[in-house]
Amino acid sequence: MKKLVSLSFVLMLILSVALVGCKSKEATTEAKTSILDTVKKRGKLVAGVNGQLPGFGYVESDGTYTGFDIDFAKAIAAAVLGDANAIEFRPLSAQERFTAVQTGEVDVLVRNTTWTTSRDTGVGLNFAPVTFYDGQGLMVRKDSGVTSLKDLEGMRIGVETGTTTELNLADQMRKLGVNYEQVKFESADAVVAAYEQGSIDAWTTDKSGLVSRLSIMKNPSEHKILNDSLSKEPLAPAVIAGDDKWFDIVKWVVNVTIEAEELGITSKNVDEFVKSEDPVIQRLLGTDGDLGKQLGLDADFAVKVIKQVGNYGEIFERHLGKGSVFGLERGQNDLHTNGGLLYSPPFR
Repeated sequence: MKKLVSLSFVLMLILSVALVGCKSKEATTEAKTSILDTVKKRGKLVAGVNGQLPGFGYVESDGTYTGFDIDFAKAIAAAVLGDANAIEFRPLSAQERFTAVQTGEVDVLVRNTTWTTSRDTGVGLNFAPVTFYDGQGLMVRKDSGVTSLKDLEGMRIGVETGTTTELNLADQMRKLGVNYEQVKFESADAVVAAYEQGSIDAWTTDKSGLVSRLSIMKNPSEHKILNDSLSKEPLAPAVIAGDDKWFDIVKWVVNVTIEAEELGITSKNVDEFVKSEDPVIQRLLGTDGDLGKQLGLDADFAVKVIKQVGNYGEIFERHLGKGSVFGLERGQNDLHTNGGLLYSPPFR
């Protein structure tokens, strides 16, 4: 009888170990599944974007999405799927954007989002290289008499809930000893509407956002953006933390656009550069080495990005530069060789 009990116990123990082993193997297999595999299987990239910010992410009257951020999303699609248009855009509010990444509703967030410590840790995001260096500013009416932050004493200032603008505004005004009333709104549209109706005296967001919104206001000439900058706002694409393979891809796609501009490679001349014997260019364009394979992409993924979307300078000029309605100078968003902050690690 004791032998039967002992034998039964041993069999149960072996079965339990086997089951645990199977589960561990399944968990390991699941852990190895990357967003890259999901995107390839699905045949399209799902990108979280802004649909209300001209120049960055905006839905045109025909339903198409255009803008600086939109092109970086397209660059990822070109690299992964070989087609910049194999993409589905999900317009997200400031409040929705992080949840959409966390739950897997979107594969990548490319939506004028500031890279901060808490978002990189507590929110569980990983940020790709900065695509646009910005700073928070304020818009007021030209006839308001306001020329600096100190002139905002006692005024009502609008902010969008769920953004860094709330704390930045509070920090700067407290430091200056300026008393004001902060009025929160659920969306950027609501903030601008309240400002144009006169229910608030000023409103604040990233300066790029102020410039963008000014272009579609009823009477742009009646408003001005103060010179003061309330903060540093490095805007960058973001993905969920924990998927290193996918994170690497998004990072290096951004770097492709920067490196290509520095090397003088554009959407128009990339085919000529493919013939280059320069080892630096060969590695970038995949004619030598196996950098694409290391990322899980085709050897010529960078060629597809450049040919279909362009280098960083092309993307900037197309949507924000002197040839656009915004006419922005490159400034900090220029290559390091021109005094800017853009610099790609080596493709090696």
